Amino acid sequence: MKIKEIRDIDTDELMQKNKELVEELFKLRLRHTTGQLESPAMMSSVRKSIARIRTVLREREVQKI
Repeated sequence: MKIKEIRDIDTDELMQKNKELVEELFKLRLRHTTGQLESPAMMSSVRKSIARIRTVLREREVQKI
């Protein structure tokens, strides 16, 4: 996901998307450990998406204060 797309999403939806991505990352790690993951680059992509979402959520939290 691009940062521009993430900023257009509602806060509640971002929190839900963050949960989904964390679960997906866990599943990817399991598949990587067992040798079933074909593309390790997917893990990097998911980690970066999680970081972007958390950054936007933190920005919104700071703006409220």
